[in-house]
Parts: sequence; C-alpha cells; structure tokens
Amino acid sequence: MAIVSRMVSDLTGQEGNETDFVTLTVREHPSITEPKALDVLPDEISDLKDAGNVVVAEVTNNGDKRQFVVMLADFRKLVSDDVLVKARGIRGRRPGWSPTNKS
Repeated sequence: MAIVSRMVSDLTGQEGNETDFVTLTVREHPSITEPKALDVLPDEISDLKDAGNVVVAEVTNNGDKRQFVVMLADFRKLVSDDVLVKARGIRGRRPGWSPTNKS
C-alpha cells in the first residue's frame, strides 16, 4: 500500500507539484476575522495588481483600532516625509518616559 498526496489549487482545483505553488495570504477582508492562507499557482493570481503608492495607517482611540489605506499623495498633504521619519517608533517606551519618573 502507498500513500499518495497531491497538491491542488484552492482557487481552481488544478493539480501541480508542491514547488509550483505559492501562498496567497489574505490579511484583511470583510468576510474574515483572521488572516487566511491559500495555496495557488502563480498564473492564477497574475492579474492581481499592486495598488502601489499607498499608506496603510491605523488610528487608535481609547483601545479601539481602525486600519485604513490612503493614497500616498493624499497622506503627504497632511504628513510630510520629514515629520514621519522623525516620529517615534511603536515599540518600546515613549521617549522621555521612565518607570521611576512617571511625570
């Protein structure tokens, strides 16, 4: 007896070698609550185009988060590249904050 495994596309059901497939990860979509991974053949997704020149931003207000995508040109009208480059990072403590100095 032998066990045979085969790889098929999640989109079309087309068979292929494991090395022929790529993983398409969908991070956000109105129909899902967590990221999902699809095994696909590159030709099946070749028509998907990168939106390019976009900014993915997030607004946090009292623990509520909202993520959105805006065109880079529109974002630059509000936030210059210089201001963005000099902004604090999101990891670690805010500059000047110390656990012994809580002012």
